[in-house]
Amino acid sequence: METRKYWLAALAYVFCTFLIAAPWHLVIFKSLYDELAIFTRKEPLIPLGLTSMVMQGLVLSYLYPLFARANHSVATGLKFGLLIGLLMASIAVFAEAGKQEVTSLSTWLLLETTYYLFQFAVVGAVIGWIYRKGAEPYGSR
Repeated sequence: METRKYWLAALAYVFCTFLIAAPWHLVIFKSLYDELAIFTRKEPLIPLGLTSMVMQGLVLSYLYPLFARANHSVATGLKFGLLIGLLMASIAVFAEAGKQEVTSLSTWLLLETTYYLFQFAVVGAVIGWIYRKGAEPYGSR
């Protein structure tokens, strides 16, 4: 494994995910999430969310080279991201909807599935770009 690319991909995952997740959940769709009433905590615990992002970034940056083998590219990263996004949606969207009260199940499923597919498509493409053949990590020369 290329250590610099691993750490850069993990950092990029956290950065991109935060840039997508915070506005999505706390600004753009905040009132809709409030209406859905699936999140029962009034104020989110941001450090726990960041911890989750770091853990995911470390794992996904490790798994991507195994998935891609020698075919590192933005397109391969996008496929990887969408596959992981589907897995995460099955856990965080569908399983949670089965356990929590939500005012509109169809709205929740559409909104959160869209979020996970968008988020993981972006971060997968970025990870694929970082690992692409011939890419030199910043400062490696």
